[in-house]
Amino acid sequence: MTVRDIQAILKAAVLNADEELLQNEVHTACGSDMMSDVLAFVKDQSVLLTGLVNPQVVRTAEMMDMVCIVFVRGKRPDPSIVELARERGIAVLSTPYRMFTACGLLYENGLKGGCTI
Repeated sequence: MTVRDIQAILKAAVLNADEELLQNEVHTACGSDMMSDVLAFVKDQSVLLTGLVNPQVVRTAEMMDMVCIVFVRGKRPDPSIVELARERGIAVLSTPYRMFTACGLLYENGLKGGCTI
């Protein structure tokens, strides 16, 4: 699956329209509003779904080598956050879906989360 596929599945707006970023391959995802949990528990996740809208989200995604951030519930980050993500090579999307629904749609379409057991 690519970031472009995620954009279509989630009916998401692309906030940094670099076509190259939308072609990145994605194999796993996680959903969290707690960046400390993402740092502590997430392994090999390509996409972060979150409702938290601040620069720490981009910094966390960068540290975890994620290729895409999806802001849920129609949230749109400040342009400086979108630019920071673009500079770091991270695609930014915004979906109208709530976190649970967005994660479910991605799972239903074949995207998995990391196994912790």
